[in-house]
Amino acid sequence: MAVAARISPKDFFTADEWAPFAARSSWKGLALVVHAWAVIGAATVVGLIWPWTLPLVVPIIGARQLGLLILQHDAAHGALHPNARINDWVGEWPCLGGLAAYRNYHLQHHKYAQQAEDPDLILSAPFPISRASFRRKVVRDLTGQTWFKQRFGRLIARLKARREPTLAILADEVMRQRRWLILNGLAIAGFTVAGYWWGWFALWLLPRATWFQLVTRLRNIAEHALVPKDEPDPLQHARTTHANLIERALIAPYWVNYHCEHHMFMHTPCWSLPRMSRLLANKGVTPRMRTASGYVEVLGVAAPA
Repeated sequence: MAVAARISPKDFFTADEWAPFAARSSWKGLALVVHAWAVIGAATVVGLIWPWTLPLVVPIIGARQLGLLILQHDAAHGALHPNARINDWVGEWPCLGGLAAYRNYHLQHHKYAQQAEDPDLILSAPFPISRASFRRKVVRDLTGQTWFKQRFGRLIARLKARREPTLAILADEVMRQRRWLILNGLAIAGFTVAGYWWGWFALWLLPRATWFQLVTRLRNIAEHALVPKDEPDPLQHARTTHANLIERALIAPYWVNYHCEHHMFMHTPCWSLPRMSRLLANKGVTPRMRTASGYVEVLGVAAPA
């Protein structure tokens, strides 16, 4: 198997320059998780009191739902907290679960980035696509079709195959998704007791099934679309997209847009990536890296016509 080329910090940094990037914080990662939930909580309260604000709060909540998975991504790299047990607990529970499976999958992506064995290659391989195709994908995302397929696609496929009795298939699926069912059931009960039976549907499920799906797609496109398969240069395996304030709030939370730097040095905590990017720019490295000026530029190349 072709393992992706790697680089050493010594290629770009002195020992003193590198030390802050290799450090783990005992509070920054935890503070970011609290921040994500605080934003979700505040937006939820606003949406409950003033339902007419849903067109605004749904994107805000959906972006922070993505933010929790970005922080889980840091936990998968052991970068969220210096204590491994705390790192993994926070990455599993407050960050929406599935850390172990995600870690195994994601580290394969880094090991074989843009090589034939990269499990994420399927996400970037189809590009460029037509604008009509992109619009269809956006419609599927914003109408909940993408979420429904991801959540229930396996169940539907098994029911169509009819290889097992229907009740056995349903029971197995309930067991597979039991934590999701339990936690969301408790959330529905909590909103109902508070007098807002519709709260979970409008202020958690709706963002998760719509805006979250769209910005996840935009993030995937920005990170690896149009990166050639079997790219040998590790500074070209991923793309950094320079995001403005609105893009950071609604599309690219917690510095996920610094994806080239992340692939270059994958164990660097997300909050250190902007400073690393500035230092690399000062050293004249940026022109060798794959970058874009914003998400509009990336989409203009990925879906040109």
